[in-house]
Amino acid sequence: MREETQNQKILDWYNQYSSDIYRFIFMMIGDQEQAKDLTHDTYLKAYKSLIHYKNETSDKNWLYRLARHVTIDYMRKKKPLLYMVETFAIIKIDPNCPEKLTQLDENEQYLYRSLRRLKRSYREVIILRKVKELSIKETSEVLNWSESKVKVTLLRALSALKKQLEEEGYEHEAF
Repeated sequence: MREETQNQKILDWYNQYSSDIYRFIFMMIGDQEQAKDLTHDTYLKAYKSLIHYKNETSDKNWLYRLARHVTIDYMRKKKPLLYMVETFAIIKIDPNCPEKLTQLDENEQYLYRSLRRLKRSYREVIILRKVKELSIKETSEVLNWSESKVKVTLLRALSALKKQLEEEGYEHEAF
């Protein structure tokens, strides 16, 4: 692929998907500034890897997969103790940030706080299926799992989320 075409494709993808990729990463790590950096890293990785992209999945799913790997690599590089502390921390939200996520009502804050306390695979499948509304097939492509694993993990993740919410004293009729 010519460099001009490659640059334009990455720019088009950035314009089309960067806010979705950013929110996915933000929901995974809970740090706005780091999520911006990792979003940037995702597009750098996409640029470097574009020659290997074979259109086996949608552009958006491929970017989600790259974002997931960039985020996991970031989390793995952190010191284990710091990673554990941040894994169970409440999402840091800057009250002056204009992002939509900072406009959460109390119920949504409970949900995101509980979501952050789940193990990574549960968080990933809930975010992709229920928040980003990807299909089972799309989610399986992003996570590189079988469709049955997506279904089973989602059921377990929703059960764990329900339990986490109940432990925190939050009850909701949808569960």
